[in-house]
Amino acid sequence: MDEETRYGAVRSRDARFDGEFFFAVETTGIYCRPSCPAVTPKRENVRFYATAAAAQSSGFRACRRCRPDAVPGSAEWNVRADVVGRAMRMIGDGVVDREGVAGLAVRLGYSARQVQRQLTAEVGAGPVALARAQRAHTARVLLQTTQLPITEIAFAAGFASVRQFNDTIRTVYASTPTQLREAAPRRGAASRRAATPSAGIPLRLAYRGPYQAAEVFDLLAAEAVAGVEEVTSGAGSRTYRRTLRLPYGTGIVAVGERLSGAPAHAGGWLDARLHLTDLRDLTTAVQRLRRLLDLDSDPYAVDERLGADKRLAPLVAARPGLRSPGAADPEELAVRALAGRDEAERLVRAYGKLLDAPCGTLTHVFPEPAALAETGGALGALTTALADGSLRLDPGADREEAQTALRALPGMDPQTVAVIRTRALGDPDVAPPHENVPDAWRPWRSYALHHLRAAGQTPPTTSELEEHRS
Repeated sequence: MDEETRYGAVRSRDARFDGEFFFAVETTGIYCRPSCPAVTPKRENVRFYATAAAAQSSGFRACRRCRPDAVPGSAEWNVRADVVGRAMRMIGDGVVDREGVAGLAVRLGYSARQVQRQLTAEVGAGPVALARAQRAHTARVLLQTTQLPITEIAFAAGFASVRQFNDTIRTVYASTPTQLREAAPRRGAASRRAATPSAGIPLRLAYRGPYQAAEVFDLLAAEAVAGVEEVTSGAGSRTYRRTLRLPYGTGIVAVGERLSGAPAHAGGWLDARLHLTDLRDLTTAVQRLRRLLDLDSDPYAVDERLGADKRLAPLVAARPGLRSPGAADPEELAVRALAGRDEAERLVRAYGKLLDAPCGTLTHVFPEPAALAETGGALGALTTALADGSLRLDPGADREEAQTALRALPGMDPQTVAVIRTRALGDPDVAPPHENVPDAWRPWRSYALHHLRAAGQTPPTTSELEEHRS
């Protein structure tokens, strides 16, 4: 998009572009999301930024009306397989907070200077500024949804000191932490009083455009592994709950199927609640849940491309915003894809880590790869590769390298590799093995296959493709 097109989106308050770019107003010193309800500023006073961090680095503070830091993430970073896309996914997963810029650079296979230069050129901010913006958002969520002490929130959000925390909140929000807490929406007052580490942290997980929750929850219910996951209640009001293995501890998450009541064409949110043994895992847990539910997708771009295809057009019209779910734990997904559901449940009982306090039917955390490395056979080879790092499936993994490593493992068939690439690596453009699908479906072939499966159809045959091309 050029700047005039972006300004047109701002002028029409087009929510389709929330999170895809941000705009700042020089006369007010504020940056907003495109759909901000405030009076449209004059074109000569507007500047555009690819990320909230870039706007913050230029001295602008977040708008208090539209809360631009709360929008869904840009879908671009999930699509891109280059170093910038990989870096953005890893920063979202909290790598910079845990390992610093040097750790991020090592994972990417570049020098810290190269990573800084490429990110600054593409998104207008380096890894430190991007991580800082993320920490500020996490801190705001904790301030406005819990009654945790401010000092505890500072370290839970990833800040190195209370002074750094206070300075960042003042810079980003033009408020002190106390003022930010007092400015929380009144609707959250009751839940905030009840929100403690034991009661969980209430969250609204934003998404853009239409969202077909029923298909996502159908898949989660069909795949649920006893002891680790459960889906409760009836269709339309189901709750998905699962345990999480996180960098600093464990967690339990619950997310509701019921939507916000927004119009079908608009964005909205899913209500969730997180129980964490260590609050430093909040950012990572949220990002992993967003990948599982595919909340950062751009359904407008997907539906526009796939809807232009003769075969897919009626399917897209029937299910606008159909998502391609990912994985809350890529390594767990890989094991489950290879072993199958029944064997995965046996592995949980035999090797899973027991929760300190079971929660309903949730009793275990799925076993980490190292615990399964001695199982032998294809599963042993997979988990050994995951444990020793010769196979990486983290958010910043190179998808082509990961696929090559997977294919080299014994007992790994092409279909399983395709499932792992689609779900664990979040690739939106995976075609089924030994099948030809139209190039017109690129770069959304994973979504096209979900449409076919939802409609009870199969990928096109070679003869159908020839007819399609002619």
